[in-house]
Amino acid sequence: MGGRALLSRLAGGGPMDEAQSIVAHVRAMLNTRLGEAPCAPSLGVADFSDLVHAFPAGAQQLAASMRATILQHEPRLRAVTVRQVPGEDPLVLRFEINGQPAAAGGRPIRMSTTVRAGGRVDVAG
Repeated sequence: MGGRALLSRLAGGGPMDEAQSIVAHVRAMLNTRLGEAPCAPSLGVADFSDLVHAFPAGAQQLAASMRATILQHEPRLRAVTVRQVPGEDPLVLRFEINGQPAAAGGRPIRMSTTVRAGGRVDVAG
């Protein structure tokens, strides 16, 4: 954890707590497409442009892809759920991600996720 805190201070963001670090890591993973990381081929989510033609089932596939990559590549989070939530803009997909920190006594983490046209994923937690 010390290395992450040092890197965040060097980047000008100040130290991160565990929940902020998890949210930042989830954000990076969800903005990575499957196959983009040669050293970890299972890292990332399905390409949004491949799923857009399969809607509404594509939203379920994207949620499943998000959950799978979080479970596999974020060991600090367990009991992960991803569900689509309704939104006002039909061109923007929204998901809610919930998980329990693996460390004993951690408070549940809830993240609001927005998938914009083109596949960019915004994550706030």
